[in-house]
Amino acid sequence: MDNSSKISLLLTQWKEGRKEALDEVVPLVYNELHTMARKYLSKERLNHSLQATVLVNEAYIRLIDCNELDWQNRAHFLAVAAQLMRNILVDHARKNNASKRDGAKYKVSISQVKNLGKEPDLDLLDLEEALSSLAIVDAQQSRIVELRYFGGLSIEEIAEVLAISTATVSREWKFAKIYLLHHLSR
Repeated sequence: MDNSSKISLLLTQWKEGRKEALDEVVPLVYNELHTMARKYLSKERLNHSLQATVLVNEAYIRLIDCNELDWQNRAHFLAVAAQLMRNILVDHARKNNASKRDGAKYKVSISQVKNLGKEPDLDLLDLEEALSSLAIVDAQQSRIVELRYFGGLSIEEIAEVLAISTATVSREWKFAKIYLLHHLSR
């Protein structure tokens, strides 16, 4: 049985109530989760107080509460983990912003937005607001941005997770980037 099939089987077992299955899944995807966490943190300020391992551990703690999801496969698991990591970082930024009020804002770089002008630096909370605004306009585009930008999933993996064609993902990704650039440039 290949790794992806084993993960899918374990996720099904976890959903069916076998709590140990999650503990078996995590080592199989840990390197991907850690890479994802490092990618998230690379877009943060240099002296960020969270480390990749802490971010993965916090996401794991939150994943424990997700056993009711209808897990599809490894890509779906990684997409949920990406969303949780994003939420953790946004919560962390909000907490620090509240405590510092007029302190320095946390910068992230949207390096995935290519060929649309100079790469801007933006505040994580501004990006969260832009994604929330996009979700109101087009929930699917918002989800694609989240999976692609934050989760690091490929176009093919996103198509699999969302059960849509790769052409649709590519098109929606382009429109979403334009929307976000417009929203963030205001």
